[in-house]
Amino acid sequence: MKLKVCGMKFTENIEAIASLQPDYLGFIFYDKSARFISSEIPNLPKTIKKVGVFVNASEETVVTTVLEHNLQAVQLHGKESVDYCKSIKKQLPDIEIIKVFSVKDEFNFDVLAPFESVCDFFLFDTKGKLPGGNGYTFNWNILENYPSTKPYFLSGGLGISELENISEFSKSKASKYCYAIDVNSKFETQPGLKDFELVKQFKQQFAVNTIQHTMSYNINDKGYYGEFGGAYIPEMLYPNVEELRQNYLKIMAEPSFQEEFNQLLKDYVGRPSPLYFAKRLSEKYNTKIYLKREDLNHTGAHKINNTVGQILMAKRLGKKRIIAETGAGQHGVATATVCALMGLECIVYMGEIDIARQAPNVARMKMLGATVIPALSGSRTLKDATNEAIRDWINNPVNTHYIIGSVVGPHPYPDMVARFQSVVSQEIEWQLQEKEGRTKPDHVIACVGGGSNAAGAFYQYLDETDVNLIAVEAAGLGVNSGESAATSALGKEGIIHGSKTLLMQTDDGQITEPYSISAGLDYPGVGPMHANLFATGRAEFISITDDEAMNAGMELCKLEGIIPAIESSHALAVFKDRKFKPEDVIVLNLSGRGDKDLQNYIDYFKI
Repeated sequence: MKLKVCGMKFTENIEAIASLQPDYLGFIFYDKSARFISSEIPNLPKTIKKVGVFVNASEETVVTTVLEHNLQAVQLHGKESVDYCKSIKKQLPDIEIIKVFSVKDEFNFDVLAPFESVCDFFLFDTKGKLPGGNGYTFNWNILENYPSTKPYFLSGGLGISELENISEFSKSKASKYCYAIDVNSKFETQPGLKDFELVKQFKQQFAVNTIQHTMSYNINDKGYYGEFGGAYIPEMLYPNVEELRQNYLKIMAEPSFQEEFNQLLKDYVGRPSPLYFAKRLSEKYNTKIYLKREDLNHTGAHKINNTVGQILMAKRLGKKRIIAETGAGQHGVATATVCALMGLECIVYMGEIDIARQAPNVARMKMLGATVIPALSGSRTLKDATNEAIRDWINNPVNTHYIIGSVVGPHPYPDMVARFQSVVSQEIEWQLQEKEGRTKPDHVIACVGGGSNAAGAFYQYLDETDVNLIAVEAAGLGVNSGESAATSALGKEGIIHGSKTLLMQTDDGQITEPYSISAGLDYPGVGPMHANLFATGRAEFISITDDEAMNAGMELCKLEGIIPAIESSHALAVFKDRKFKPEDVIVLNLSGRGDKDLQNYIDYFKI
C-alpha cells in the first residue's frame, strides 16, 4: 500500500515530511479548513505526487490551482458530479482524480458505479460535520462488500494506535483494492503542522506491517491478474498445460537456461535493441520521445524474444513438434526461425485473410521450412488461427509444444510470455539511466492486440505507479462503427482461448468479429494482464482508427526515416490528440518494422 500524508500547510514542515518520501502529499485548497494552504508549495522530489484537495470548487478554480502549483492529483471532497469529474479529466488529462465518499455505519456502494469511468481512485473517509480531518475511523468491515476493482484510498482518523488494525486489514478481503492509506489529523501538533518523528515512526512500521500484502499488478500464485486469467481448458490439454505450469519457472531459473537464452538474445536476435531519441518527432509534439527499436531485432519485431525462450523451454520438456498461430505473420516468422535454428518441425496456423494481406511473411515462413495452414472458419483472421492451433494441440498432446505468441491463453502462458518479453523494459531501465539519469520514464506507450509487446514494455513498471502506462488499441473504422477491435471500449468479461479476460461479444456471449487494418491487432480480446490494468485503472487505454494509424506511420517515415509496422503506427498516433508536458520523458515501444506492411501503405496512400 502507498502512503499519503494530507493537510500540509507550513513550508519547513512540508520539506521535512517530504524527506520521509511518502508517496503522496496532500494540500487543502478549501478556505474553510484550518489546514487551508495559502502559500507557495516548495519544490518536492519527483517521486512524491502533490494532491490538491477541493470541496465543491468551480472547475476554473481547480484547473487554475493545478496549473499554478503543478499538482499531479486532485481530491474531490464535496458533492462533485460525474459530469464535473469528466470535465476536469478532459481539461487535465494527466491528472489523477480521487473522488471522496464519506462512510459511517453503512454505505450504499451503488453510488460508485457512475464514477468508475471518470475517476482514477476512490477515497473512503469518516462521515462527520466537516469534510475530512474528523479524527476518528469508520467501520472498515463495510468494505468487505466493495463491489469495484477501482483502487481506493482508506482515510479517517488513522494514527499510530491504528497500525495493528491496518496490518490486520491489509490481510483481509476488504483490502484487496486498497491502494493507499491517507493520514492527517492524528499526526498534528496543530492544524496543518505534522509531527516529524511520529510520521517517521508510522511510515517505518507501516512499511514493515503491510509489505507482504501490497496490491500488485503482477500475476498471483493461482494464475490470475486480479479477476482475470486462469486456465479454462479441455481435459485432454490438462496434462500439457499442467506440465508447463509446474516446470516453466524452474526451467527459466536454471543457470544453463539463462546462459543459453541470453547468449541467443545477444548474438542471434541482436539485443539490446536501441533506445532512440526521436528528435524531430519530439520537436513536433513538444515533448521528449524515445523509441524502443524492437523493429531492429532479427525477424523485424519483438516476437523473437518470446520464441527464443519458448523453443528452449520446449527442448527441455522433450517436445519434437512445434505449432503456433499468427496474425500479422511476425510471430509465425519468429517461430519458424527458431524451429529452423533448433531443427524442430514447425506448423503455423494463419487466417486465410491474413495470408493474403501478409504475403511476404508467409513466404518467409515457408523459406524457413514451416508448414503454413490457413484458418478458413469465422473471420479467417487471428482468432480463428488460434482456434485451429488449439484443435491441433488437442489432437497431438504428447509430442507437441504450442508456442503462443502473445500474453493470452491459459495460465502459465500469459506470465511466461510476459517474462520472456520483459527484456524490453529491463533494457529501457538502464538505457534511460544512461540517457536521462533516471530509470523510470513518465509514460510508456505500446499498441495492444493480445498485448505481448505492451507486456514487455510495461513489465518492469507494473507496480511503479508513478510511471503512466498507455495501451493503444485498434478502433478500426471507429469504436462504434461495428468494424473495430477496441476491446477496452467494447469488451465484457468472458473466456477465450483458455483464460478469463475482456473480449468483444454479443449479449448472449457469442464472440464479435474484430476488424483492424492491422493484422496483428484484430483480436477480439486482450490478455488478462491488460484486462486487469484496464479494470483497475492502472493503465490508460486509447483507441486509434485505421486512418489515424496510417497517417502516424507515414509521419514517422518522413520525420525520422523509420517505416513502422502498422501495429506500431497505432501507438504513434497517440501524439496527435494526447498532450504531454515538454519535460515528460516518453518511451514508445516500436514493436515492428513496416516491411510486411508495404503493400498496405502503397494501397492506402496510392503510392
